[in-house]
Parts: sequence; structure tokens; C-alpha cells
Amino acid sequence: MENPVKLRWDDFIALPAVESVSDFHCVEGWSVPDCRWYGVKFRTLVELVRPKEGARYAFFKCADGYTTSLPLEDLLKDDVLLAYKLNGEDLPVPLGGPMRLVVPAKYAYKSALWVVEIVFMREQKLGYWESRGYSDTADVWNNDRYARPRFSMSRLIQPL
Repeated sequence: MENPVKLRWDDFIALPAVESVSDFHCVEGWSVPDCRWYGVKFRTLVELVRPKEGARYAFFKCADGYTTSLPLEDLLKDDVLLAYKLNGEDLPVPLGGPMRLVVPAKYAYKSALWVVEIVFMREQKLGYWESRGYSDTADVWNNDRYARPRFSMSRLIQPL
């Protein structure tokens, strides 16, 4: 990074913040419509940190050990936030408080809870669920829930 930053909570919430309304989709098939998230656009953080040229991904580390990654291309969309309020209230701990990533076009496992570190990377690193068979793209609109099998059925079924 051109400008590595370690933000204290007061520094983080002093950054410009916005409200964004979006639906929240779980890979298990349920959704919560019209969530009013309030927080810092991920783009604002990128402008502050200025990742090194060639960085194409962000890897998120969370307080509970959870990890995930996303391409910067997805994270720079206007509705992607590091949210600390939901529907006008401080984000409760069970929902990721004090701060979580919100990526509305992706299934919720990409919207990491309790984010404590973000690492900008040249190469992609799979996170917790992605390394266990869930789709890395997690595209809600394409119903992309699970990774494509890495084997061929024709290799599993042998003629007698």
C-alpha cells in the first residue's frame, strides 16, 4: 500500500459516511429487503490507503477468524460499505457490530462480520467458505452459490 493505515474506531467513524438501502441475501435462500445501512464506502477507504499498483483483490480478516476475499472491481461499486449502523441503530454484535462489510450483489458470506484487517493483494486468496466449496463469485443475480466441481463425472463412471 502506498499509505498503510491503522484506524482507531474514532478515526474510522470520522470518515465521510453515507446511507445505502439494499436487500441482504443469504446463500440458504432467505433475504431481508430494504436494509438501511450506514457507513463508509469501501471506495473511500481505498482512496485513503491507495493500494499499490497491481493490487486486484482485498482479503478480509475478522475477529472470529473468518476470512473472505473479493476483487477490487466488485468492492468499488457505489453500494459497498463498511457499515456500522443498520436501520438507524448502531450495528448489533450478532449482525457484525461494531462494523461489517456489506456487498449487496453478493451472498452474505462475502459481507464479512467483525472486520479487523483488510489486506490488498495482487493474487486472490480464498476465504473460509470459498475454500470449502462455496462459489467465490457469490453472485446473487446468477444464483451462483457453489463452486464448480473440479472433477469430471466421466472419470468417476467407468464402463465395465
